[in-house]
Amino acid sequence: MVVAQTQLSNGQARRRHHREPFLRFALKTIVKKPGRLIGFLIIVLFILMAIFGPMLYPKNLPIDPNAIYAPISWKYPLGTDFEGTSNLALVITGARYVLFAAAMGALFTVVFGTVLGLLSGYFAGATDSVIMRITDFILTLPSFPLLVVLSTVWNFGQPVAMGFVLGITGWGGLARAVRSQTLTLRERGFIEAARGLGLSSGHILFRQLMPNVGSYIAMNLLLAVTGSIYAEVGLFFLGVVPFHVNNWGVMLNLAVFSGGAMSSPQALPYLLSPMLALLILTLGIVLFLDAVDEMFNPRLREV
Repeated sequence: MVVAQTQLSNGQARRRHHREPFLRFALKTIVKKPGRLIGFLIIVLFILMAIFGPMLYPKNLPIDPNAIYAPISWKYPLGTDFEGTSNLALVITGARYVLFAAAMGALFTVVFGTVLGLLSGYFAGATDSVIMRITDFILTLPSFPLLVVLSTVWNFGQPVAMGFVLGITGWGGLARAVRSQTLTLRERGFIEAARGLGLSSGHILFRQLMPNVGSYIAMNLLLAVTGSIYAEVGLFFLGVVPFHVNNWGVMLNLAVFSGGAMSSPQALPYLLSPMLALLILTLGIVLFLDAVDEMFNPRLREV
């Protein structure tokens, strides 16, 4: 019992030691490589754009009828659309829904995948079998066609609703990864020590096991954001979601099917503006993944 207490207390002491300077460590990790810093700044820029952009640069600025499909200039950095509205204003305004719905989708994905993966790996046996059969079913579903079908009965105009549906269709891969790690960790000494002290299963799952799969969770959170963004933009592009929502997918749809962007060179900036936003945001997330892995991976932190 004394050995168990010592093992557990030492592990907790190490985690406290790492947790106290985490913010400083995170900043040092980000600035260690230029790519990480660029990725971080891109993500921060898009978050600030989504929060404050519509107030600073609203899309309902006075429309100039003579500025329809105006070329790129200082006044219109990304040109204008078929109504003379600034494409930059449309991109900025659309970022709010895109990022909020994607964040909700990633959050639900990570919560479902982490909880079910931990339960499956820790309890094993019948619990593992049931959860894994459900996971197999989720993984075999064609996610995007399913989202198209669900959009006919679900109000995807609300970002939380959109995020929830993205989450329940995308947690399978993370659940399997967390389960695999948990199966390995459940026989480690610090888990045996926790059981020997009579700690509850909930405490062991969320205080002992989950921090050790934090790297998987953090990285999958960012990857889920990327997947959610492309899924929701794709749904809006197909026109299966009401267009009363400002979204980059709406811009793509209108540019292709109403604005003639595929046949008129003047309309190309309207088509390329949301695509450029998607490209830059995805690049930022990919560059930042390396920093996230080091921040949340205990083995990398101890090096």
